[in-house]
Amino acid sequence: MSKDQAIGALIFVICIVVTVGYAVFLFAPHLLIQLTGVSMTTEALQFWLVAIPVLIAFLAIMFIGAWIGWTMATTPPPKPIEELEIEEEKEISQTSQDEEN
Repeated sequence: MSKDQAIGALIFVICIVVTVGYAVFLFAPHLLIQLTGVSMTTEALQFWLVAIPVLIAFLAIMFIGAWIGWTMATTPPPKPIEELEIEEEKEISQTSQDEEN
């Protein structure tokens, strides 16, 4: 197994464990309260079990949007096609002149 495959397998296993744990604690929050000893109502725990992933997803989407905006704002505009064609013709004529010499 290559390094990339091992990392992929590890990511897969972690995702499955987190997904199963999340589902169990969302639908049976009393288990998490008993395991951690946190004094919280089941409704409050269920709220936070939903609110935290939603917040993380929202922040991830906003980060991606900001990254795209920053990239668009800092990338210079492309040259017009006409300029590219002129440069290409110059390069072709230059290489043909070099081959003649």
